Amino acid sequence: MTALVQLIISVVLFFVLFFGIAFILNMLLKSTWIMTAFYPFVVFAIVDKISTADYILKPRYAFSQLWRGLTHLLPADIIMLSAGLVGAVTAGIVIRNLRRSGYTMF
Repeated sequence: MTALVQLIISVVLFFVLFFGIAFILNMLLKSTWIMTAFYPFVVFAIVDKISTADYILKPRYAFSQLWRGLTHLLPADIIMLSAGLVGAVTAGIVIRNLRRSGYTMF
């Protein structure tokens, strides 16, 4: 029971977190889908648990760690990360609709 409650709270938090980040980035950079385009890199940073510099210094090790992290995701992790992607896409849709309605942000 507590695991289900934690999953529900985590899904809401990931959605709100990535919606907020994407909304702010979309306003500042005036590019509607910027966070959606970079979301896979955010997921990679969460999943691989290694330094980003390792992709340049030790690419074989880094990509094997990334693959291992992606293949060992649990269903709850996939649901939470999917909620973050949905939040980023929703922010893009909201910004696009606000711009069409005549609102100018920065």
